[in-house]
Amino acid sequence: ATIGYCILFSANDRRVTRACAWVTILFQGSCLEVVALVFIMGGSESTGRKVSFGMDEEERVRVLRGVRLSDEVVNRMKDSNLPSKDQSTSAASGTTSGPTTFPSKAGPSASHSASTSKDGVHKPTATGVGHQYAEEDLYRRYEKEQALIQEELARLAKREREAAHERLSSSVLREKNITSQERRKAEHLPADLDEWAKELEQKEAELQRLNTFYREQLNSIEKKNLEIYKLTAEQFHTAASNAELRVKQRSYDPVCMDLQSNILKCYAENKQERLNCSDLAKEYGKCVSAAQKNLLFNHG
Repeated sequence: ATIGYCILFSANDRRVTRACAWVTILFQGSCLEVVALVFIMGGSESTGRKVSFGMDEEERVRVLRGVRLSDEVVNRMKDSNLPSKDQSTSAASGTTSGPTTFPSKAGPSASHSASTSKDGVHKPTATGVGHQYAEEDLYRRYEKEQALIQEELARLAKREREAAHERLSSSVLREKNITSQERRKAEHLPADLDEWAKELEQKEAELQRLNTFYREQLNSIEKKNLEIYKLTAEQFHTAASNAELRVKQRSYDPVCMDLQSNILKCYAENKQERLNCSDLAKEYGKCVSAAQKNLLFNHG
């Protein structure tokens, strides 16, 4: 998060100076780092300075560039009435190593708010009183803005810590759940292994029983088929023997052999003129018909 603010203040030389700061808050783990970029703008060229802050135990910014500021130093800086000219000059040029402080109600501007007479007696003027009121108003505004910044820094730090704690808590809870599940699985694993072993033994016994049963059935079927084959073969041979006894064997001689040989010879000699063998073909047909009639008459 980044916060920006500007403040007007007056130094010993009665010049009004404007200081602007941009504060960037970085949160890494449980450590909060605040980086501020301060610009001091006055009569001379504006200068920028990068300042690093840290949070103390009471969530107040008291660490500047690795130097821890105690309560006594902070109070002395706030209540200081006579800051040195060197401090004012260095604050205006942006080269100081500490935070910019504003004079209190009785600061050095009060001594410069009175005019000096010829005899050395300081007399207050309206201009000096106006400068004093302006400085007091600027200081009050500075303290108010400083308190708001402190509150905002503390709120952001608290929110970041809570978010980190929630993320850490969720991660730890998830890891615990996973660990408990793995532990339960490991506890039930031996019992599951025993049950699986028993089931495997039962399945193996069932398979062995089925194997024996089907082998017996196969042997029985093979025996029945063999018996049926033998019986069928025996019945076939008996029927064939009976048929041979009942049926009288006859011998058949070829008919019209002379005409058949003449026709084949004629076809071989007259390949291009087959009609020359037509007379022999007619005689062969008549001979075959006569032989068929003779067979039917003899066996009818």
